[in-house]
Amino acid sequence: MSASVSARRIAATVLAAGAVVSAVALPASAHDNDRHRQPRVEISAVQADSPGRDNRTNRSLNAEWVELTNNNRRAVNLDGWTLRDEDGHRYRFDDVRLAGRATVRIHTGVGRDTRTDLYQDRRNYVWDNRADTATLRDDRGRTVDTESWGRGHHHRR
Repeated sequence: MSASVSARRIAATVLAAGAVVSAVALPASAHDNDRHRQPRVEISAVQADSPGRDNRTNRSLNAEWVELTNNNRRAVNLDGWTLRDEDGHRYRFDDVRLAGRATVRIHTGVGRDTRTDLYQDRRNYVWDNRADTATLRDDRGRTVDTESWGRGHHHRR
């Protein structure tokens, strides 16, 4: 009897996992179809909650970041593009060229820009740990990609 109970639990877990995967995969593929008209630059990762205590040190601020990936073979000029949060904090890309198949990380704190790391030069956190949306827009103001996390719109910062 315990073998059949275990088998049922395993089957239920597999079915539930399959339902979650298909529910997540469906909107993602529909969203990808919308982006074929735009450059294939996407928000590939977000670390909204920097590890450790939020003590506003530059190290902590720079551990909060958004990563962009250029999925094209050709470089994309990001000059004039913006990255925003739900509260309207905006970072404007100035004279940034993202190489083909390359990734750049945009840190919140102060630092020296390189090919792989850009810095917003802020002294306060931007991304809400619990719930926020990062929106990437091109130089014409068109939304290229968004990435949301958490629930609700209550911000603590």
